[in-house]
Amino acid sequence: MDLKQLRNKFTEAYGDGGDIREYFSPGRVNLIGEHTDYNGGHVFPCALTLGTYGIMRRRDDSTLNFSSANVRLGQVVSVDLSDISYKQEYNWANYPLGIVWAMKEKGITLENGFDMMIWGNIPNGSGLSSSASIEVLMAKMIQDQYNIKSLSMLDLALIGQYSENNFNGCNCGIMDQFAVAMGKEDNAMFLDTSNLSYQYAPINLPDEKIVIVNSKVKHSLVDSAYNERREQCATALKELQKELDIKTLGDLDIETFEAHKSLISSDVVRKRAKHAVYENQRTIEAVDALKRNDVGRFGELMNESHISLRDDYEVSCDEIDILVELAWETEGVIGSRITGGGFGGCTVSIVKNYAVDKLKEHIEEEYLVKTGLKAEVYIVDIGDGAKRIN
Repeated sequence: MDLKQLRNKFTEAYGDGGDIREYFSPGRVNLIGEHTDYNGGHVFPCALTLGTYGIMRRRDDSTLNFSSANVRLGQVVSVDLSDISYKQEYNWANYPLGIVWAMKEKGITLENGFDMMIWGNIPNGSGLSSSASIEVLMAKMIQDQYNIKSLSMLDLALIGQYSENNFNGCNCGIMDQFAVAMGKEDNAMFLDTSNLSYQYAPINLPDEKIVIVNSKVKHSLVDSAYNERREQCATALKELQKELDIKTLGDLDIETFEAHKSLISSDVVRKRAKHAVYENQRTIEAVDALKRNDVGRFGELMNESHISLRDDYEVSCDEIDILVELAWETEGVIGSRITGGGFGGCTVSIVKNYAVDKLKEHIEEEYLVKTGLKAEVYIVDIGDGAKRIN
């Protein structure tokens, strides 16, 4: 589907006329720095040219109409501005509705409703942040349609995170929404989540490609396990604070952690904290390596990241491990790791140009034999953040 077809479907559903506007919001992939964003550490994501398209027009009454061309057409979720609450039957529409709720919580109340329709080409459940893409898209559409000049793109990211935490119940960090809102073509973002300071880092890979592989697996325990990991890290921090003057696990270097890790009473919780500390340091080193054009070292750190996520943080799964191992055994793959929240989703790899087809062929043959599943391979480009198109 293209934008013209989406606009036709919008007018079929809601009628023509009025100030109809079009928008785009990207998905994101995190190159390194996983599960560090809620631990006050660093992350290194980039926005993708895959994403979510949206069309919106304001109404004169108080009705909010949500529809998606990715689900059964004609199925419009209608909500009145006087009753903005999470309801299971709203399904996907709870994500954009949560933005209306979050804005109201922040003191921004819409005077009238709207018609909206979205269509996305981010694979559902892939770990490429389809939910954050929808949230930031919705925030951008409201900011533009209702002429809310007080909100910056960073504000839109924070509203998206607040909505997902408090309306949809996933206790995520800021990385996904930040990357979607603040993306810049051909650049990743080196973000310090403890204070939201960031810098753009050009991704200059003339001899390599970024390759994402979708495992086609998404385990249902992802939200509950995500929240559990976050609680375990909070427990580790509390125990370390008995002797250390720190605010987050991201404040620790490896030496300090190793000298004080015995303060953490649980072996499992200690492993979780170890990942958070070591992954943060890996991310800092990886960005430095990229600045030196040392792509080989960047790839080694990606590999170390996966091992830590598999063994210490325990958020991988058999299917993802198979994909990573297939990449590791392919000549010309510089680094490969799980990306996203975990328990399925996607891997991200940096691959020499000459090896891309070889990797794709190897995965398509072996993954099907080993798992019975057909993986999807995407060669991706880095794009801009959420924006109005027309």
